[in-house]
Parts: sequence; structure tokens; C-alpha cells
Amino acid sequence: MSEIVRAALVQQRWTGDKDSMIEAAVAHIATAASQGAQVLCLQELFYGPYFCQVQDADYYSYTEQIPDGPTTQLMCELADQHNMVLVVPMYEQEQPGVYYNTAAVIDADGTYLGKHRKNHIPQVKGFWEKFYFRPGNLGYPVFDTAVGKIGVYICYERHFPEGWRALGLGGARIVFNPSATSRGLSQYLWRLEQPAAAVANEYFVGAINRVGVEPLGENDFYGQSYFADPRGQLVGEAASDGEDEVVVRDLDMGVLTEVRDLWQFYRDRRPDTYDSLTGA
Repeated sequence: MSEIVRAALVQQRWTGDKDSMIEAAVAHIATAASQGAQVLCLQELFYGPYFCQVQDADYYSYTEQIPDGPTTQLMCELADQHNMVLVVPMYEQEQPGVYYNTAAVIDADGTYLGKHRKNHIPQVKGFWEKFYFRPGNLGYPVFDTAVGKIGVYICYERHFPEGWRALGLGGARIVFNPSATSRGLSQYLWRLEQPAAAVANEYFVGAINRVGVEPLGENDFYGQSYFADPRGQLVGEAASDGEDEVVVRDLDMGVLTEVRDLWQFYRDRRPDTYDSLTGA
């Protein structure tokens, strides 16, 4: 029989303050747990606004240490309580003045497994991320969890195929892509890039986007979170384009074997021909 992993995504509107965002996320995690979810990912920088619409040092105050900060500790408790793997995107302070766009990964028994730091940092209108984040320095880790191997690729990174492939080579079965992406800029890519990555790398992708227009700028975050399977097809429907929603879907891991046996992309790779890709 095929192995089924029940996975969840959470998209949220900005509530106006950090505490209420965390409170709402805790409630959404409980909702997913009540539906039997085994693994869940929150949205990019989940407990704040998407402050990168402006360049303001006041937002450095949203940083926390990972794993020693209070939100990571809370999420470890929730993971253990609900027996659920959690992927928790936050604003990380490594040391004063050194900040990363990071996702903590916590196993279903509450054990902190590690983190992914966003490697690709945009600096374009409405997405002034280099003001806030250093580029990640941890590569493309894959985490061995209670639901198998999972990876994380944050927002803007989805435009870069190399990291998607690195996660596949690391054995990821599910890759979560928490995002803050806006209607005018990128909506035409939203249903294209992540399903294409799922096909090219033969794993499931969970794509998460926040919702709503926030007070800091004109970006209209359009939600529509979804899971894509290794054939590039959505697993069920995408979420709402304007409301909080918890997306819970059954992911059939047997499909991974079927697709890999059929297409053999990993067998037919030619890394010996790719040296020029790593040039300056």
C-alpha cells in the first residue's frame, strides 16, 4: 500500500501585531491537527507584516534567535502536543546586526532539527530584502523528519532552479516554499514555477502565500496556497485569494516512485557537463 502523508499549509492576513499573528497561527495549527495533519508549514516571516515593502530599521525588532527564541520554543511545544512536524519561517538574529530570513524545522516530538536560511535575497521595488537580511550560509539542508525527508525553499528562491535540484539530490520528498508574493508582480508565475519544480525534481511542493494588502505598501498578497504533485498537478484546489485558510491534503508518496521510475531524470543527469554553471 502507498504511504500517505497528510500535509498542511497556513496562509494568514496581517492582524496588526506580532502577538495576535502568533495566536492566530497557533489556532490554525490546532485546526490542521484536528484534521489529522502530520506536517505543516506557515507563511514567510509568519508573525509579522511583510515589512520589506519599506526600509525601516524599526523592523529589526522583529528578530528572534533560533532555536533559543520564544517563538521557536513555543512551536517545539506545539509540535510535541500535536505530534506534527512544523516548518516555521521567522526573522532570525544570529547576533546583533546579523539577520536572516529563516525557517526553523521541528520534528513531531518537538525536537528542533535545524533551519534553512534564505540564500537568494531580492532588492527590487516593494521587496527591499537586502536591507533586512544577509544571504543564507547553510546551503540547502534536507531534514529527516517523522514524515520523511523534507526541504524548505523561501519565496524569491523559487526563481532559481539550482536550489530546487539540490533539495531533490538531498532526498527531499516534500519541499515547502513559504512566500510573500504580490498580485501585480508575480501572479502569472504562481501556478507555473512550483508545479514545474515539482515535475523537474520529482517531489511534492507546498506553496504558501500570505493574503491581503498591508499598511506598509501597495503589495496585494493573493494567497492561493496549494500542493503540487510530481506530475505538476494540484492536489485538490488552491486556497482562497483573500482570506485566512488552512489547506490540508493527502500526499501519496507512492507517486514519487511511479514518476521516478517513468522519467528517470536523476539517472540521466549529466553533472560532468555542468561545470560552467558554477562560474562567476
